[in-house]
Amino acid sequence: MATEYGQEHGRGHGHPAGSGFPAREGARRSPLPAALRAPVEGRSWREFGYVLLGLPVAIVLFTWTVTMVALGAGLLVTFLGVPVLAVALAGCRGFGALERSRARALLGVEVAAPEPLRTAKPGAPAWMGAVLKSGASWRSLLYALLQFPWSVFSFVVAVNFWAYGWALLTYPLWFWVFPMYGGQGGLQLYGDAHHSVYLDNPFEITLTALVGLLFTLATPWIVRGLTTVDGLMVRGLLGPSRLSARVVELEEDRGVVVDTAAADLRRIERDLHDGAQARLVALAMDLGLAKEKLREDPRAAARMVEDAHGEVKTALQELRDLARGIHPAVLTDRGLDAALSSVASRCTVPVRVEVDLPARPVPAIEGIAYFTVSELLQNVSKHSRARSASVDVWRSEDRLMIQVMDDGVGGADATRGSGLGGLAGRLDAVDGVLVVDSPAGGPTRVIAELPWRA
Repeated sequence: MATEYGQEHGRGHGHPAGSGFPAREGARRSPLPAALRAPVEGRSWREFGYVLLGLPVAIVLFTWTVTMVALGAGLLVTFLGVPVLAVALAGCRGFGALERSRARALLGVEVAAPEPLRTAKPGAPAWMGAVLKSGASWRSLLYALLQFPWSVFSFVVAVNFWAYGWALLTYPLWFWVFPMYGGQGGLQLYGDAHHSVYLDNPFEITLTALVGLLFTLATPWIVRGLTTVDGLMVRGLLGPSRLSARVVELEEDRGVVVDTAAADLRRIERDLHDGAQARLVALAMDLGLAKEKLREDPRAAARMVEDAHGEVKTALQELRDLARGIHPAVLTDRGLDAALSSVASRCTVPVRVEVDLPARPVPAIEGIAYFTVSELLQNVSKHSRARSASVDVWRSEDRLMIQVMDDGVGGADATRGSGLGGLAGRLDAVDGVLVVDSPAGGPTRVIAELPWRA
């Protein structure tokens, strides 16, 4: 159902094309394509260094893990097995921290630390129980076992490609070593008891250098593929589990919800104290004075009662506005379509409202959607200098989509500590998303997503 409050706007049911991360200003771009500059880039050498360092680290980690776990498993028949296993797992967690630091420094892979050990009470037995029950400990042990064969494979592949590539590429510079010191024409390509093939003429030397160039150009991408697997292993086995990450996210969202509720209560208290309560106190005083003057000066008392009547009307209007700010009755009675139409009618610019929902969402989501549109339209009225605006609400699979557009001056930014930032935090607390596309000069398009629960 559509309600017209102004000029029509087109409806786009998707994220703004310009809502991604902005390009870094002033970034230097090399005239060489990435394939040619990769062999000499710092990133390629860091990745190669990661592979080279990975083998000794993997040997130490694998040796520690296999030795300690085997020793602990063998000692399980005694009281020493459990402490040894706990120490083995604790060591794996320590090596995991080292591996996260190495991946961060050389690969640029940011991996958060896994969930900390939670002990019910202090003491060695509680600590050992926490280590043995922690999923992060066993994932670190699995990483130690898988990293060793993978590091051996990565080391062999990377070193051979790197060594052969640069050796063949520079062959024209050092092929003279063979005839001068080796007693042969050049690098031997094939040889048996009857026949030998040497790379010794200009064509073969040039062809060898070209093959070396191909190897050299391919090596950084091969190494990058190997380190991509390393990054996936570090993220998947040494970072927080999905469950623990979700718990942390919910704890943060709960804090946002608590802070938001406290701020709303303070706002309501302030509005009542400074608005309706103050007017009612003044009204009581005026009626008291009118009562005293009723016999002495009926006309003055009548004027005072008339003024008090006006104050009552003003106080009632303030209470209605406050109640509408808490939860409007029209939203409860008639749903989002009527409630958003009411909000749009109070906007300072013409607003077109279109709500296309198969059913009403749950009251909590409905209320958040209402207040999101209300705040966005307030921003349109106060800051946009727009001539018209539009509000579209629809359902897309399991999401409630809200789009508010205006043809104003643009420049809205949710990252500068404005009201949009607070609104984004509120939506995030319920697994919602706020995307702002507002280039300088306009137009502005804000898309909000909320989980759909009917």
